[in-house]
Amino acid sequence: MKVVAAMSGGVDSSVAAARMVDAGHDVVGVHLALSQNPGTLRTGSRGCCSKEDSDDARRVADVLGIPFYVWDFSEQFKTDVIDNFVEAYARGETPNPCITCNEKIKFSAVAARALALGFDMVATGHYARLVDGRLRRAVDADKDQSYVLAVLTAEQLSHAAFPIGDTPKTQIRAEAAERGLAVAKKPDSHDICFIPTGDTRAFLGGKIGVRPGAVVDASGAKLAEHEGVHGFTIGQRKGLGIAGPGADGKPRYVTGIDAATSTVTVGSIADLNVQVLTGRTPVFTSGTPFTGPLECKVQVRAHGGIAPAVAEVVDGELRVRVLEPLKGVARGQTMACYRVDPDGDEVVASATIAATGA
Repeated sequence: MKVVAAMSGGVDSSVAAARMVDAGHDVVGVHLALSQNPGTLRTGSRGCCSKEDSDDARRVADVLGIPFYVWDFSEQFKTDVIDNFVEAYARGETPNPCITCNEKIKFSAVAARALALGFDMVATGHYARLVDGRLRRAVDADKDQSYVLAVLTAEQLSHAAFPIGDTPKTQIRAEAAERGLAVAKKPDSHDICFIPTGDTRAFLGGKIGVRPGAVVDASGAKLAEHEGVHGFTIGQRKGLGIAGPGADGKPRYVTGIDAATSTVTVGSIADLNVQVLTGRTPVFTSGTPFTGPLECKVQVRAHGGIAPAVAEVVDGELRVRVLEPLKGVARGQTMACYRVDPDGDEVVASATIAATGA
C-alpha cells in the first residue's frame, strides 16, 4: 500500500515510518509545517513541529531511503487549533489542543490530502492499537495515547496506522538506536507547541485582552478581582489572587467559571467532585452509536482521570454517570469511553464535556 508516514522528527514517528518500510509499503515521509514563523513554536523537548524537528525528520527519511516532503498546514492550524484554543478559554472552557490537532489536522486535513494524492493510509507514531478496525489502548500503559485519538471517526481510523502501539517505549528507543537513527535519545516533546514561552496565561491574555471580573466563594462573597476567566481552570489551586486558605483552614480551588459574568468561584476540594458528565457532538469510533446503557471506563484527561462508569446516548448527547467521583473536570475537556475487553480496553465513544454535575 501507499503510505504517508507523518514524521514529527521524534523517535516514535521515526520508528513508525521505519516499520512501515519494513512491512513492504510504498512509504513517503511528510513533516507538517504548522507555523509560518518557526520562532513561534517551541523547540527541543518543550514542543514539536519546529524547524529543528523538520531537519531531524528529513535525516531519518534519508536513512530509511524514502522520499520526504514538508506539507504546509500553518493557516489551517491557526484557524482550527490556535484560534479554537483561544476561543474555548474565552468561554471559560479548558480544551486540549493536541486532541484538536489530531482531529482537524493530522487525521482530517492530512488524511484528505493523502487520499486525494492516491495514498491508502497515514501512519503516525502514536501509542495506540488498531485491532480489526477498533481503537484500543497501547501495550505501554504509561505512554498510551488512545485518549487523544478518541475523537477520530470510523472512516478516519480506516485510513490510519499506529505501527508502534504494540511495543513499550524503551524498546522503541532501543530499536531506533539499532537502526542508526540519530533521534534514538531525543527527549519526548511536551507542553503546547504554539506557546514558545510556556506561559499559557500570558499567551491567552495577549489574545483575549483584559476582561476583569471577581473571584467569589460559594456564598457569592467577593474575595478578589481578576483580569479574565482565561487565566483559570477547574481544579486550579495556585494563582487565584486570594489571601490564605478558606475558613476551614484548607486550600481553596477553582470550582466554577462563568465567562458571561466573568466570575470565578472557589471552594473546597470536596466541591470538585463530579459524578455526571454531559458531552456534546459525540463520536462513535465504530461508526455506530451504542444502544442502551453501557458499562465502561471514562477518561477525562490525557494522563489519569479514569473511573468506572455507565454511559448512554440521550437526545444526541453522551451522558455518563461515574461510579467513583472524578475531581477537577472542566467544560471543554474531552471524555473518552472505553469498553473493558480481554484484548485491551477499546475506545467506543468520545465527546466534548458541556456540563458536569455532582
